[in-house]
Amino acid sequence: MHTELKLVEYAPTDAEKLAQWISQEEWPFHGSSRPAPEKVQKWIADGDFEGNDNRTFWVYCQNHSEPVGLVALHELTDDTPIFDLRLKAGQRNKQLGRQIVNWLAEYVFTHTDKLRIEGHTRVDNLPMRKVFRACGWVKEAHYRKCWPDSTGARFDAITYAILKEDWQNGTTTPVNWHDE
Repeated sequence: MHTELKLVEYAPTDAEKLAQWISQEEWPFHGSSRPAPEKVQKWIADGDFEGNDNRTFWVYCQNHSEPVGLVALHELTDDTPIFDLRLKAGQRNKQLGRQIVNWLAEYVFTHTDKLRIEGHTRVDNLPMRKVFRACGWVKEAHYRKCWPDSTGARFDAITYAILKEDWQNGTTTPVNWHDE
């Protein structure tokens, strides 16, 4: 199933909309599963969604006038940017994650000089891990009990990445885990 997506860059005039959009939804695999609007407004004021180091895009689907998702690129001034992807509950498990992650790789590799992108997720976020693998991203790290949720429970975190050369060639370069 392929849904036509439109990604629109976040603008500072969207700040109130963004604070409401994030705070009205449950984000079960984020450290703050349901942040208050004030917390999101602080993130906005801290520059977490725009500026030299961050770029954010609203995700729209055909026949939806409101955003169904948000993807934020972070650490754009570093060698390896990372991203945060949020899809509204009713839009999850519909293949949108794959489309967005593929779009993200194309965007970064054609609009910047970056050679790799990373994404982090909790070990129990199986749908996101499946998206990474389906999009050609490679598991590069497994961090034990380092991701606290809003209750204080700790989960393992997984890091996936894609290299520009793999993206360009449609290949996957595995990590040599047995190098000792």
